[in-house]
Amino acid sequence: MSLDEIKGLLKDAESRMNGAIHSLSDDLASIRTGRASPALVERLSVEYYGAPTPLMQLASISVPEPRSLLIKPFDAASIKDIEKAIQSSNLGLNPNSDGKVIHLNLPPLDEERRRGLVKQMTHRLEEARIAVRNIRRDLHNDIRDYEKEKMITEDDRIRGEEDLQKLTDKFVEDIAKLGYTKEQEIMEV
Repeated sequence: MSLDEIKGLLKDAESRMNGAIHSLSDDLASIRTGRASPALVERLSVEYYGAPTPLMQLASISVPEPRSLLIKPFDAASIKDIEKAIQSSNLGLNPNSDGKVIHLNLPPLDEERRRGLVKQMTHRLEEARIAVRNIRRDLHNDIRDYEKEKMITEDDRIRGEEDLQKLTDKFVEDIAKLGYTKEQEIMEV
């Protein structure tokens, strides 16, 4: 019974850490690189009839050329709201509209903007590492509580803490790999 408790906690930790990695991946996808990607704007919040709505629910987003995006709203009335959301975002893009579709041309990034994006990305990586470490702390406390309540032995606690640390190290390494890959994309000229 005691090892099952710890295995359950470790499964929970892994699931929650995977959630942190998934959230980080989504965040990193929205950071601009030199290439156009629908992920750059699809989660952009648009004020639509008074409610914040992700752009991907309001329009189809395609990549007609490597450095441009084409946004085709499902409702033509939302085009002004979408333009306003793009202009107020920190993407540094100017939307061009013909009344039916919005064209976004991605200018090449200068060195200063690239460094700013890397700094922004580094901040998000640190947030993900903190999330993973907080999950580890919570489960570490749970394992110690199990030992205090005599649900597990001291050996089980030690083994559980070691397994939890290995799991944490694996996810911190995954975060570093994601960061390295994204930094290469951003700095690529």
